[in-house]
Amino acid sequence: MMSRTEEDFELEIRSLPGVMNVGISHLDNGNVDVVTLVVTGQDPSLTRGIASQIASLYYPEAAVVVEDTKAAPELRGGEGLRVALVRADFNSSDGVCRVELSYNGRIGVGRAGSGPLIGGAEATLEALRDLGYEIPFSLTAVVNVATVSNWPVIVTLRSLADDAYRFGIAESEEDLVSASRATLDALNRFLSGLEVSH
Repeated sequence: MMSRTEEDFELEIRSLPGVMNVGISHLDNGNVDVVTLVVTGQDPSLTRGIASQIASLYYPEAAVVVEDTKAAPELRGGEGLRVALVRADFNSSDGVCRVELSYNGRIGVGRAGSGPLIGGAEATLEALRDLGYEIPFSLTAVVNVATVSNWPVIVTLRSLADDAYRFGIAESEEDLVSASRATLDALNRFLSGLEVSH
């Protein structure tokens, strides 16, 4: 059940211009972890700045994510909204990756214990399932490849229906983030035509 403080916070965030939806996710201890705003017709960076100031008064540790319905998507879903990578963390003490994705104000969380490279892809698939997507693909390979100036990650998925392969590629400073983004890249066209189950 939402606390009075959380209700006041959400009401204040919803009053910002262009905010269509607000999602709030919590850590296991109940603390607010991520606040996701879906906006339209506004500058996302400006909205994020204002929302971050408001959030800092209520929940100083929470991350604020703004999804613009008009923005070029990482991964489009139903109604033109996008699945966005919110956070990707690797806990070296237990070897578990944790990936958070957002879609339409909701947060999906996935965990995997296969290290930051393969685990990043596995946790991303799990987070998509947590958001309500059915993913009829198996993970066949996750590799980082040396190029002239960097180390992009390539993810290969195989369809369970017809054995067709899908490939995604991404590069960031961390293997975990690269693997997560490459997984989203591999699924981009497949998921763009699907509705998310609620």
